[in-house]
Amino acid sequence: MSAFEYRTARSLAETLDQLARPGHVPVGGGTDLLVTIDEGLASPDVVLDIRAVPEANGISELADGGVRIGAATRLADVASHVLIRERYPALAQACEQVGTPAIREMATLGGNLMQRPRCWYFRRGIPCHKNGGSSCPAHDGENQYLAVLDGGPCWMVHPSDPAVALVALDAIVEVHGRGGARSIPIATFFVTPRERMDGETVLQQDELIVAIQLGAAAAGGMQQYTKLMQRGAWDFALVSLAAARRVDGEVRLVLGGVAPRPYRVYTSVEEEAMSGGLDEDAIVGLAERALLDAEPLSKNGYKVTLAASLLRDAIRKLAAE
Repeated sequence: MSAFEYRTARSLAETLDQLARPGHVPVGGGTDLLVTIDEGLASPDVVLDIRAVPEANGISELADGGVRIGAATRLADVASHVLIRERYPALAQACEQVGTPAIREMATLGGNLMQRPRCWYFRRGIPCHKNGGSSCPAHDGENQYLAVLDGGPCWMVHPSDPAVALVALDAIVEVHGRGGARSIPIATFFVTPRERMDGETVLQQDELIVAIQLGAAAAGGMQQYTKLMQRGAWDFALVSLAAARRVDGEVRLVLGGVAPRPYRVYTSVEEEAMSGGLDEDAIVGLAERALLDAEPLSKNGYKVTLAASLLRDAIRKLAAE
């Protein structure tokens, strides 16, 4: 592991000033950053702990009935908070399924959204598109855990569980930098390797996630987050699904574990799922249509089957509602 200096930031202004300097990176729980440093994928000069920054902490109710979650809030606290469990249960369920209890007590929401891909080749320093190489060895190699949608030229999948739920909940990412603040719909926050190879989000080097905002329109209704894992617990998703039918009747279906970012299915599928009264043939047809663009690799075609099963189950429940 390369040597670095550890500092604690006490204010947002101090944090942004520090992050504008080369070699300075933010850290919350450190459950991924410290691993990437150990693996040689990151070599910061200064690691800046943001957990004492007031604006990045805690969960509070907004004036419109929505909720603001500081990016440095621990996943365990998000999962157990009464407002989240009552109004946004899909997010609480997603946070509950991250790693182990010990990890959830350390990991922060912002850090979870910013974690790096878990592809074996990338993590082990084997030359690939994501670490400076010119090809994707996973494409014809060990690809069983990689993307079946939105893939190429890198076939990584985004590992975050909360991200999938947050896309279904139309969350807003509150980002601050020395150039000012901006509010980014989470649906446009994550990018594919075709758009950017040196990162998985639209964040610039000097920018920081300060909070996540959830609107009142996404609260309540029918929500669920389902995660399929190889080991049954303490693992990353093979396939996951966040499904929501809002109080206004609108439906959201977002898949995880299948693409380089949370993958929202075709809007037309969601619209038909809103209509209700679907028979089994219609439900099967909608699930198949949602996956028409799937391009499985040599060893991960099973993900299409798992995703279709999750979609059928969710559409049945949404249609019944």
